Amino acid sequence: MNTQVKTAASSSPVPDYIRASKGIWSWLTTTDHKRIGLMYFVVMISLFVAAMGMAVTFRLELFSPGEQLFESDIYNRLLTLHGVVMIFLFIIPGIPAVFGNFFLPIMIGAKDVVFPRLNLLSWYCFVVGALIALFSVTLGGIDTGWTFYVPYSQKTDLNVLVPILAAFIIGWSSILTGINFIATTHRMRVKGMGFFDMPLFVWSLYATGWIQILATPVVGITLLLLVFEKFVGVAIFDPAAGGDPILFEHLFWIYSHPAVYVMILPAMGVVSEIIPTFARRTIFGYKTIAYSSIAIAGIGSLVWAHHMFTSGMVDEARIVFSFLTFFVAVPSGVKVFNWLATLYKGSIELRSPMMWCLMFIFLFSIGGLTGLFNASLSIDIHLHDTSWVPAHFHYTIFGGAVVILFAACHYWWPKIFGRMVNERIAIGTCIGFFIGFNLTYMPLFFAGTAGMPRRYADYLPEYTIYHRLSTIGAVILATSILIMIINLVRSISKGKIAPANPWQGATLEWTVPSPPPTLNFTGEPDTSRGAYEYPVEVSDG
Repeated sequence: MNTQVKTAASSSPVPDYIRASKGIWSWLTTTDHKRIGLMYFVVMISLFVAAMGMAVTFRLELFSPGEQLFESDIYNRLLTLHGVVMIFLFIIPGIPAVFGNFFLPIMIGAKDVVFPRLNLLSWYCFVVGALIALFSVTLGGIDTGWTFYVPYSQKTDLNVLVPILAAFIIGWSSILTGINFIATTHRMRVKGMGFFDMPLFVWSLYATGWIQILATPVVGITLLLLVFEKFVGVAIFDPAAGGDPILFEHLFWIYSHPAVYVMILPAMGVVSEIIPTFARRTIFGYKTIAYSSIAIAGIGSLVWAHHMFTSGMVDEARIVFSFLTFFVAVPSGVKVFNWLATLYKGSIELRSPMMWCLMFIFLFSIGGLTGLFNASLSIDIHLHDTSWVPAHFHYTIFGGAVVILFAACHYWWPKIFGRMVNERIAIGTCIGFFIGFNLTYMPLFFAGTAGMPRRYADYLPEYTIYHRLSTIGAVILATSILIMIINLVRSISKGKIAPANPWQGATLEWTVPSPPPTLNFTGEPDTSRGAYEYPVEVSDG
């Protein structure tokens, strides 16, 4: 069965979603899923640049041993704010909120999400939460780390209530988005489109939506319990009052490890769209990739305690969670195999979206393989809380979710704005990013194996070479990202006019005008081809 419609002209006979109505109020009150996705993007990319600036600042602080720019207390606050902004305000909502909002309805032949007003409410929850998080800076910030671990969050003199309130409200945004995506996938598919006719990006958003609905309330309840204990005096986590601080870790990671897959599953869905487009091949193992998304969501919700192998759990529990951690790598490995099999003997075109995807496979594979060291009980004793952990985390999440968010920008930018990105600059920034990224994080693996603790504002002289290489890499990395963002923004007004299908993609979004009209389609979808069935090219001879 098909999901294909005939390609429309690049200019729509009806106004596109950008020009359909004018004025800031028309944007702030819109229920158009495309406008909401774009508003998410503007807010999140601004927060990302701010958090990136923080990262470069404390990398400069670590260029040499001793105090360079600020005291260790300021370092801890910057590090916490960087983590809160990057995790809760950029990476977790990133791909689903921006590209999921924009393209999920179009990919399944719908005119909008099933709950448009709920979609707008989720954006307002996100913005309010972001503003409250940034307001906490005026109160001195927080120094607990982005995890809000007790007893740090209980004993700190800083106002921890404000960022906790921010995280709680942002959680509502995530839940509402998950509800909308699941309901839209079930109820809004074009007539004749079954579940196994949907694009794989939609499958990844569907699996992610279930994680958002089932796991996010756990962290919300956990943060409420933390507030009750700190301000009401209810003994839950404080051992001096009969509480259990390890309970906080369990509750926090019951949400936060599935949240890792909220970050990475949509990215995997994007890869499953880009690779067949630029390999000019039908995706290899469509159903296997679809099922593996569900498997990752399910198994990934059972491995939370692998963050706690050194916390004093009984051996039986550690063995179970170690096994599950190794096991969850299997469906991820299945996806990588299928992507490589799709590339095999394909007519590969190395355009910028494809280059970002190939980079993702390389970086994410390093992140996944180094994670297996942490899953090994004996090795984790040595590596836990060393700089190995942030290196592994950044290869997995930054080298995974963020790299593919950039790939999605280059892939769908012509469809979103109707303009092409400067390809030479795009490829140049991709290469610069790759060099800067590896120079930033690879030395931290070696520093970690040598015993360098994570989150320290100072260090012994023997770790200097690792931190200096990492700081140089961070400057290259940040510079490449800034040039990439400038190139994207500049293309909105200076780029060449984009046709409806510049990459010759086979899924439904490439059959509507660029930019899409308000109601997405100018006619009824034509069910002539499958989601990844490319038209046969016939030579003149």
